[in-house]
Amino acid sequence: MYITTKLPNPHYSPEVSTNVTLINFTLSPSGLEDQLLGQVVAEERPDLEEAKNHLIISNAKMKQELKEIEDEILFRLSSTEGNPVDDEELIQVLGASKIKAGEIKAKVAVAEKTEQDIDTTRLEYVPVAVRTQILFFCVSDLSNVDPMYQYSLEWFLGIFIAGIADSQTADTVKERIGNINEFFTFSLYSNVCRSLFEKHKLMFAFLLCARIMMNENKIDMTEWRYLLSGGMPVQELINPAGSWLSERGWQDILSLSALDNFYNMAERFTEHLQGFKRIFDSNQPHREPLPGEWDTKLDSFQKLLVLRCLRADCLIQGLQDFVSAHLGQRFIEPQTSDLSVVFKESSPFTPLIFVLSPGCDPAADLYKFADVMQFSKKMSAISLGQGQGPWAEIMMHAAMESGQWVFFQNCHLAPSWMPALETLIGNINPAKVHKDFRLWLTSLPSNKFPVSILQNGSKMTIEPPKGIKANLQKTYLRLTNDFISTSTKTTQLKSLLLSLCLFHGIALERRKFGPLGFNIPYEFTDGDLNICISQLKMFLDEYQDTPYKVLKYTAGEINYGGRVTDDWDRRCLLSVLEDFYSPSVLIDDHVYSSSGVYRQIDTSLDIKGYLAYIRGLPINDTPEIFGLHDNANISFAQNEAFSLLGAVIRLQPRAASAGGKTREEIVEEIVGGIVEKIPQPFRVQEVMEKYPVLYEESMNTVLIQEVIRYNNLLAVISKSLSDIVKALKGLVVMSSELELMANSLFKNMVPDMWKAKAYPSLKPLASWVSDLLQRINFLQRWIHNGIPPVFWISGFFFPQAFLTGTLQNYARRSGTAIDTIGFDFKVIMKSGTEITEKPNSGCYIHGLFLEGARWDNETGQVTESRPKELHTEMAVIWLIPEPNRKPPTSGVYVCPIYKTLTRAGTLSTTGHSTNYVMSVELPTHQSQRHWIKRGVALICALDY
Repeated sequence: MYITTKLPNPHYSPEVSTNVTLINFTLSPSGLEDQLLGQVVAEERPDLEEAKNHLIISNAKMKQELKEIEDEILFRLSSTEGNPVDDEELIQVLGASKIKAGEIKAKVAVAEKTEQDIDTTRLEYVPVAVRTQILFFCVSDLSNVDPMYQYSLEWFLGIFIAGIADSQTADTVKERIGNINEFFTFSLYSNVCRSLFEKHKLMFAFLLCARIMMNENKIDMTEWRYLLSGGMPVQELINPAGSWLSERGWQDILSLSALDNFYNMAERFTEHLQGFKRIFDSNQPHREPLPGEWDTKLDSFQKLLVLRCLRADCLIQGLQDFVSAHLGQRFIEPQTSDLSVVFKESSPFTPLIFVLSPGCDPAADLYKFADVMQFSKKMSAISLGQGQGPWAEIMMHAAMESGQWVFFQNCHLAPSWMPALETLIGNINPAKVHKDFRLWLTSLPSNKFPVSILQNGSKMTIEPPKGIKANLQKTYLRLTNDFISTSTKTTQLKSLLLSLCLFHGIALERRKFGPLGFNIPYEFTDGDLNICISQLKMFLDEYQDTPYKVLKYTAGEINYGGRVTDDWDRRCLLSVLEDFYSPSVLIDDHVYSSSGVYRQIDTSLDIKGYLAYIRGLPINDTPEIFGLHDNANISFAQNEAFSLLGAVIRLQPRAASAGGKTREEIVEEIVGGIVEKIPQPFRVQEVMEKYPVLYEESMNTVLIQEVIRYNNLLAVISKSLSDIVKALKGLVVMSSELELMANSLFKNMVPDMWKAKAYPSLKPLASWVSDLLQRINFLQRWIHNGIPPVFWISGFFFPQAFLTGTLQNYARRSGTAIDTIGFDFKVIMKSGTEITEKPNSGCYIHGLFLEGARWDNETGQVTESRPKELHTEMAVIWLIPEPNRKPPTSGVYVCPIYKTLTRAGTLSTTGHSTNYVMSVELPTHQSQRHWIKRGVALICALDY
């Protein structure tokens, strides 16, 4: 692996240029371990290290003396004339040599014994070197998760040496080693956490914990791979708990049963049905005992695998408990970063770097800190961007001489100037720079930011406040009573201001629910809120009546809406805003959510009164304030868990193996399994003869196009599988493309070269292959049996072509212009298998899943989801072409259909979104806004 590290502290020699850097210094675990062992022994037992060094020198001297004696004897023997026995001088030299050699041999023997004793004592400290080496590679791998997570070996060694010095002393070496390891592990965790975003802190703690346990052989690598990537079911059994366990959960149980320690868990699932249901229904499933012998048979790590199958939404809590049990509670508690602590560790040569997340600015905090340190008048700032580089350079040179602080904001906006900044920092001369000089930088994560600055600087992550309560608090702490009292309508201003701030918090926090919140995670900022607050006050003062229409338009369409690029997100944003900018919010007892927690309060209160109310709000937001179903929390928790596991996957070493098999053997096994299943391509010519291009039947053309698309995909899959088999056997060179493919297959992911030719899908490899086989089977049945009575819309590569074909058939039969025809919708109560005949007009479609709600066949309406049921199958829908159709104004919910759960897509060359298919109208008793806020949509394919 390659690390960029500085040469041993160049600051000690002012005449040496400080930007000497060793790039691509290859660091092997064993080499680093030896270095660290020397370091720890030098700190712990300097006498031993000194004695060892002294012995090395004296051994070298004695060996040199022996060599000289040998040379002298050889020289004498070669230069003696006549009989050597008669040469008295030679006899004397040989006698003296014998005595000297005997003395040296005795000394060497003593030295070797002493060296053995020293090495035995040194070896006692090997556990410290091993642990430290493991932790270093945990830290150095983090840049695979975020380009800003860069740490140098020099920085790491600094913490290591400080850890040895600061850890608790002990009477025995074993205790002392335990103290060093414990202290250093937490010290490193605390230091690294300061520069990690919140979402990666538990991931890092779990990684440390797992790698330490792997070194002690406490984690089986096959099970580790299953936790991260899932597995492939090797048998097909009917789900015995269909009423409560989802198909995804059952498939996971089936694939888990393929592991040795979980053998026949699936077969014996029925025996312990109630025990597993208790875990499934529990509020704390991660703490429930497993049923039967499984509770004693499995260790704490293996129990995480069962939790992943049954309740992935609680996996985060399970991981927290796991880390807490093995490393300690403090590894899962919040680590706060304090500017003063970071400042203490800094120097004129180490820049202080704020790593930003969108929507936050540390400038105010830094100016406040500068004030405390009495530097507010000795600090200059510049926001980087085009043409600002030369000014920044002048500013920095001046500050280095006079001992001031420099603040360069938004480094990510000046990527071309970053190499110049790297040179400037590298050329700081310790002998000349003023001791008070400090360089502060801010940047969003960027792979253009110089690695050497990141590795040798002090990094802190800055994130906006999490949750509605924190957002409200932040806004109200900035507001003043003067601002409100200068309004002509203070009562209305106070009520609508609380409404607006709540709306801002909701708009920000909906993002955490992923596509249920918004299709695209928009970065709304304090600036958007500030302009809305100013406009609210201005419009209230200017208009006699409260201008709700104007307020909604400026906030929803311009200030917030200006950032929104997706039409369905705009619809959602305006629906949410409707609840907060309406006459009802001026009523004294108005509540914003059914529980009444979020409500209007007495408008006679001042800012302090409002802050007191805000302090009483819950820290964790419930989905009801967002208008979402309680299941949204499950979706959010599942996404969070899989995103954490995804980050850990990116940190896996390439050489990983599992269950005694090498990586190559595992990949070969996976490839063999797929090769068996992948069918031969379609015979396009035969299909074209059977289904020729006809004016009156557009579906023939749709079928041919689908067959060609699937053939292209099958060709890529077959060729790449054949190539990788040859590469694994050494018959052809393993190209970088094949290496990436092998990597994906090992991680149960679809290779990128397949994705490039495939339809959008979020499924892991095992499910993706079986889904592909179902799609091909759908087309084969069509080819053999004729046009199907019900179309599986999810099976189409390009469903939009199929919908256009349906409209085209109607247009040609009725002689109507196609651009005047729209679809009417009717939900059919029969299941897809019961329908045997095509409709007279239009087509039947099935295979869709409803997210955020469910379809009730009895009432024929969209209705609320059942608890823990995230996706439900949608009934068959009849698409009925109708000319000049006017859509109904009430009684329906206009529901978008997406190909995958991501929902967001890009515009393809055809002008269609790569993810959005169409919208359908579903009957409902509720208002349309209710379902819009719920984020209800139809999905063609799930992610399992």
